[in-house]
Amino acid sequence: MTTTTLLDRIVEAHGGARWADVSTISANRHFGGAFWGLKQVPGIAEEGRFTVDLRRQRTSLEHFGADDIRTEFTGDHVAVLRRAAGGDEVIEELANPRASFAGHVLETPWNRLQLAYFTGYAMWTYNTEPWSFTFPGVQVEEAGPWTEPNGEKWDRLRVTYPDSIATHTPTQTLYADADGVLRRRDYEVDIAGGSPSVEYMTGQRWVDGLLLATERNIFVRDADGRALPEPLIVSISIDDIVVA
Repeated sequence: MTTTTLLDRIVEAHGGARWADVSTISANRHFGGAFWGLKQVPGIAEEGRFTVDLRRQRTSLEHFGADDIRTEFTGDHVAVLRRAAGGDEVIEELANPRASFAGHVLETPWNRLQLAYFTGYAMWTYNTEPWSFTFPGVQVEEAGPWTEPNGEKWDRLRVTYPDSIATHTPTQTLYADADGVLRRRDYEVDIAGGSPSVEYMTGQRWVDGLLLATERNIFVRDADGRALPEPLIVSISIDDIVVA
């Protein structure tokens, strides 16, 4: 009898081999929560369209503070661009953006390029999973069962990303329900002082053969691994999803 690993179950639950057939996911984004005001960047990234690449780490956010402004993110470079008749014009850009967060704590304000970097890697991390767990250099380890405060029992998968993939922190813990559907992530935000976080994924729906979470709510994680109900740090809602 063939043993099915937790990673296999998770990938199959979210569309299985269909992930290998598609290249991008794009959707409208709606961000909420206290985080944007805390970092002194409200009103820039909260509404608009985004696209993530399923073959390499690349994200673009449209309407980045204005209708004609967008971002271009890769793991080691980020840029803010303006649409022009002759092609997109680079307004500002930064190589090795991770280094710009040295010494930051949770309350340290961000500039526009830092916001573009954070939103770029976060939206890529969230919307390429679980396909990205199979990428070269990504390591996974089953971490045992977990019982939520409401009594739900989930299985944990510890995911460690290589240095070539920008994300919150190298090692994160994902939680899957009995059907293999991802429901939760634990991580620290290294570029914001290592703040411990819990992310819950809900509103899963099938889009062109992929099961995608359409709602995410992120809270502070306490010493016992529980989510503090207040404040809501970040909310993410997506709609009008296109898989291509």
